[in-house]
Order: sequence, then C-alpha cells, then structure tokens
Amino acid sequence: MDLKKTAQDFEPKQTKNIADLDVVSVDLEVKEETNVEFPYKYIELEDERYRVPISVITALKAILEENPNLSKFKVKKSGEGLKTEYTVIPLV
Repeated sequence: MDLKKTAQDFEPKQTKNIADLDVVSVDLEVKEETNVEFPYKYIELEDERYRVPISVITALKAILEENPNLSKFKVKKSGEGLKTEYTVIPLV
C-alpha cells in the first residue's frame, strides 16, 4: 500500500472509557500507560483500551470492602471535561 492510501485509511487509535462498557469484571488486569503527557490506568478488551479513572478505582474499593464477593459492575459517566463524574454500580 502506498503512503497516500495509508494516510487516507489511517484512523488513530483512541483510548475509550470504562463507562463505554455494559459490564466490567473485577478480574480484569489493570495496566498503566506512562509514555504520555498524562499517564493513565486502563484495561484491555478485544484489543481496545478502556481508560479507568482513579475515581472509579476509589469507588470500587469502597464497594469491595462491603461486598468482597462482587464480580461485575457498571460505570455511568455524567458531565464533560473537568466536571466529569463517574458512578460505579455493582451488578453481581
């Protein structure tokens, strides 16, 4: 493939957000991207990265203290930019 076609077909890989998922397992491995201006934690599903905000990890910790057998949860996102808030909803 030539450079022109490569450039036209190019779609930059974007990191999605954990709130984009319908269900999240507590057993997923959390990784960290450090080679960027703003390091972040993420999980991978089907070759896609989903950013995991620290506020989600903090809320999940509190839920797990009360319910250590929790296996799945969902995250609801509201707001935008600096006013973004995440709500962790236990499922099972």
